[in-house]
Amino acid sequence: MMFEWDWNYTWEILPILGEASLVTLQATLLGFVLAAVLGLAFALLRMSRLVYIRWITTAIIEFIRSTPLLIQIFFLYYVMPEFGLTLDAMTAGILALGVHYACYCSEVYRAGLDNVPKGQWEAAIALNLSPYATLRNVIIPQAIPPVVPALSNYLVALFKETPLLSAIAVLELMQTAKILASESFQYTEPITLVGLYFLVFSLISAALSRQLEAWLNTRHGGSR
Repeated sequence: MMFEWDWNYTWEILPILGEASLVTLQATLLGFVLAAVLGLAFALLRMSRLVYIRWITTAIIEFIRSTPLLIQIFFLYYVMPEFGLTLDAMTAGILALGVHYACYCSEVYRAGLDNVPKGQWEAAIALNLSPYATLRNVIIPQAIPPVVPALSNYLVALFKETPLLSAIAVLELMQTAKILASESFQYTEPITLVGLYFLVFSLISAALSRQLEAWLNTRHGGSR
């Protein structure tokens, strides 16, 4: 049997998949913003002078990294209501994605922070800068640019994990494609289009990451 691509069906489902892609992008971007901010907080907490804070933070990170993301999604959506916290599916999904990838981002941040020369810390102390001013104006601007490529890799990885949200009935891109395919019994077109959506987003993310890295390096280099 010869394969034929149904262009009429393709044009029919494109707007539907386009709407679903907005859900996927929303989950990706909000989840990554949470991961980036929380990951930096985790990295700084692991540098705390208080041993018990370092231990607790490390334990949380290792626990989350060692358990599957799908279980964490189920836990937030199905189990947390038993403790009085009820979240809608989209919020639970974004929170699970953000917290899960925050633990990976924290290791990236920690590598960047460790890479800053100790002399920079000592100079900040000599200038009597507060810890907040030291981190904000001296350490973090030097630590972030080198780790941008690694962070962008986690952005793409997070994007590829969004189909897991279909397990709690979030109509993201992949789930919508599966529904369309099951209704029409035409799987090739919707699944192929989803693959193209993911490919295009990954390529755009990589290009933007390179631009951001170049801009940060130029800005940091010019400020020396």
